[in-house]
Amino acid sequence: MQREKFYLTKQGLEDIKKRKEELQKAKSLKIKNETPDVLHSEELNPEYLLFLESMEFLEAEIAYLEDVLKKAVLIKSPPEKEQNKVCLGATVLLEVDGKIDELTIVGTLEANPSVGRISNECPVGKALLGGKVGEEIVVSSPVKTTYKIKKIKYDF
Repeated sequence: MQREKFYLTKQGLEDIKKRKEELQKAKSLKIKNETPDVLHSEELNPEYLLFLESMEFLEAEIAYLEDVLKKAVLIKSPPEKEQNKVCLGATVLLEVDGKIDELTIVGTLEANPSVGRISNECPVGKALLGGKVGEEIVVSSPVKTTYKIKKIKYDF
């Protein structure tokens, strides 16, 4: 399944561009410094086959990042009248099972739940979108959990 859009923060977009540049440099250096001789005898050189395989990997990764950049949509702060709702890019202070938690809603490429960055496509992220302060959101995936929205902020 090919994506139509990749939602990225400004930092996420910069990181993708930087990664693409790094891979392009690595590819150039690999061609310049590591290209083995094709033939040692009448058989194909195993080093050359490994070289081709690693080049194919680099080219595929570069092509993927180019596709991401073509389809990238920058996450921006919503208009002021919409900032009372959870939108993409919001940092949401939540009460979950009597504890306070803070989650930022980002696109799938930047999601990292271990640091509080969840995807707009995951069950919790999807359920929170459109929510307002004071609302309780119930997510059953796989355990039923209630999230009470305490505060919404946008740090752009």
